[in-house]
Amino acid sequence: MNAGNPKKLFVLDTNVILHDSSCIHQFDEHDISIPITVIEELDRFKKGKEILNCNAREFVRAMDTLSGASIFNGGMPLGDGLGSISVCLETAPDPKVAANFGMDKPDHRILNAAYHLAKQHGFERVVMVTKDVNLRMKAKALGLLAEDYTTDHVKDVSELYTGARLLENSPSEAIDRLYETPYEIGLDEIELPDDLLPNEYLILRNGSKSALGVFDPSMDRLRRVEHRTCCQIRPRNAEQTFALDALMNRDIPLVTLTGKAGTGKTLLALASALESKRYYRQIFIARPAVPLSNKDIGYLPGDIKSKLDPYMQPLFDNLSVIQNQVSQKSPTGFQIKDLLEEEKIVITPLSYIRGRSIVKVFFIVDEAQNLTPHEVKTIITRAGEGTKIVFTGDIFQIDHPYLDSQSNGLSYLIEKMKGQHLFTHINLEKGERSELSEIAISLL
Repeated sequence: MNAGNPKKLFVLDTNVILHDSSCIHQFDEHDISIPITVIEELDRFKKGKEILNCNAREFVRAMDTLSGASIFNGGMPLGDGLGSISVCLETAPDPKVAANFGMDKPDHRILNAAYHLAKQHGFERVVMVTKDVNLRMKAKALGLLAEDYTTDHVKDVSELYTGARLLENSPSEAIDRLYETPYEIGLDEIELPDDLLPNEYLILRNGSKSALGVFDPSMDRLRRVEHRTCCQIRPRNAEQTFALDALMNRDIPLVTLTGKAGTGKTLLALASALESKRYYRQIFIARPAVPLSNKDIGYLPGDIKSKLDPYMQPLFDNLSVIQNQVSQKSPTGFQIKDLLEEEKIVITPLSYIRGRSIVKVFFIVDEAQNLTPHEVKTIITRAGEGTKIVFTGDIFQIDHPYLDSQSNGLSYLIEKMKGQHLFTHINLEKGERSELSEIAISLL
């Protein structure tokens, strides 16, 4: 975090810690204060399977190792080159804070703590850090400095890696050679404005001639990408062709697909998983259960299956499309119902994946834009031998209250992993659901 000089005192909100349990090590030489109300709130989050529950437990354990009298009186040093951390005890409501905000809410007690620290240490030194935009506005209304936690933000999503590029006026001879054995060419046969990244895709075009290729880092050559069909699902544009090539490549264990609604992200991922199911022990299909209006799933009626079905239904809808295609074209094709009953396909919220063995699994994480960077890291680091992980999502369609296009885990993953030999990304641009759907997405 770029805090500038002089030395600052950052007051952390609960949501920052739940977002990143290691956040106290991200403020360089500056000091950190944790209001006691934050500790109380973390206590409510300690139990549960969600990653935010794990973050709460990890942070509380880390604080326990730092415990000592000085953490409540002056602060304890966090290490070489880092500032100190202290816990700020509850103080009487400041008249200015109490006059504007009721003190029955934890947010307002945290705000009150930050205000007292600002009066004590100077309003130019104390900075409140929260992912809650409303709380930042309240802090600024009181004259406090306030900012988002931006350590894991992507700087400019408009420049986010797309995974593919168009090369107009490509040498006609190079395009012809891609259609001849061994269906590959050297990079010196085409003129590139800058170097290709590993597994980056190209559309080569020259007049009426065109070819699709991918830079294969193992050969250091451009390999032709063939049009293929998975479970009778045929790609309808170049980006979908690239996506199927990446999804079916077992040498690439990590794939991300982004794009607006109707571009075929989930359908292509599911079709590829079913097409290549013989290479994997199971197919896991998961998505974060982010309820509408930020309400917990507990308010929904019925048992746990009934509560979760609304979040999982889009996955079943896509499986039904594939099943209909397979049944029409191949009477001997597999039955998805049987694969579900045998647990060869497991559809579940992400929180229920925790503790399962992710070895030799084709793992699809849908709606990944609703994950934090820490959650994405946790999922990937649990991947065992022979596992392929696919993240799909739309970074501009986020339901999480504390994430946006810059701070979500999917954008962060793409930015950090681009250029790695084991990673491929494709941004799907053209909607293929229907003409009506495409018009609605564009205009409404």
